[in-house]
Amino acid sequence: MVLNYIFVAFFVIAFIVAFLKFILTGDVLTFKAITEGMLDMAETAVMDIALPLTGVMTFFLGILNIGEKAGIINVLARIIGPFFNKLYPEVPKDHPANGQMIMNFSANMLGLDNAATPFGLKAMQSLQELNPNKDTASNAQIMFLVLHTSGLQIIPLTIIAQRAILGAASPSDVFIPCVVGTYITTVVSMIITASWQRINLFNRTVMLGLGGVTLFIALVLWYLSGLPKEQIEKISILAGNSILLFVIASFLFWGLYKKVNVFEAFIEGAKGGFTTTVMVIPYLVGLLVAISAFRNCGAMDYMIDGLKWAFSLTGMNTDFTNALPVALMKPLSGSGARALMIDAMKEFGPDSFVGRLVCIFQGSADTTLYIVALYFGSVGIKNTRYAIVAGIIADFVGVIAGIWLGYLFFH
Repeated sequence: MVLNYIFVAFFVIAFIVAFLKFILTGDVLTFKAITEGMLDMAETAVMDIALPLTGVMTFFLGILNIGEKAGIINVLARIIGPFFNKLYPEVPKDHPANGQMIMNFSANMLGLDNAATPFGLKAMQSLQELNPNKDTASNAQIMFLVLHTSGLQIIPLTIIAQRAILGAASPSDVFIPCVVGTYITTVVSMIITASWQRINLFNRTVMLGLGGVTLFIALVLWYLSGLPKEQIEKISILAGNSILLFVIASFLFWGLYKKVNVFEAFIEGAKGGFTTTVMVIPYLVGLLVAISAFRNCGAMDYMIDGLKWAFSLTGMNTDFTNALPVALMKPLSGSGARALMIDAMKEFGPDSFVGRLVCIFQGSADTTLYIVALYFGSVGIKNTRYAIVAGIIADFVGVIAGIWLGYLFFH
């Protein structure tokens, strides 16, 4: 229902803004910009997002099917079961969804977006099998999606690389704030969703699990913080890609050991890649075109100018307001937020306060509305319940945390 209102609101706002511009100033170009932007985004959603996703989905769903038939996913499910059972009480401890979710989260933490998406979509499909109301998101699906939108990542390599391209003196200086920001968003996402679902997080299993993850991230940050940018990049590339290659190889070798017909299992699983992508296309096109209309009519700029004016009235330091476009765009569009981040670094300088803050915003969360459309669209869910609201609240907390970290480290 929330997605329905958002979808309609973006188009209505775009029309109203364009109409008012025409009445007040005689501007007819806004109508043209909205129309061309909508058509371009519809093409982009299919050609640049959905079609490339098809190949990746086909390959990794084939590999996942080998892992399921060889029993590896079940082993992962049993290992992570005690912790996930507290977060996902509807999911049995040994259900394959547990293993698929941990593979998704692990790929995200390593920055392996191409692998994370197929693992996540497969996990959503497994959770859908347990869902009694097929057109309505279950508690487990909402918890998984909201945690996924927090975008937990240990090494924000793409942000560091972009800063290096733009000539930052120390491209990796945003490394620790980005990781702390995304970790805060993840924990807040968990607390918000757990409160909504009346899940008690204050138990031994969850506390030990969160404590272990926190300690691991702290140790990684401590080790990497003393290394030069080039070495951090090498470690990131080596760790991420070698682990992914190890997962693929281990699935294949273990499948052979368990006497699974590996290639037949691969083909069987891979067939689902195309089907899943086809189901997702209408959701992606609809939402991304609506976002494009909202952006191209100028509503985003008016919103930002209004926020700048409101903050200026409080007498507080408003240096952060020039970075707000990235924070506001991030839940809507990853590519849009990335473009705004680059523009801000070009305008203010990559080593400026704004140049660093936009990087923290970019690294502290993921694209909530895009992920909702992609993941829920893949299983035909129409009623998202409170998933979007919980995700947006977590994003807002992430923005506050990002501003605090920016002032703490760089102001």
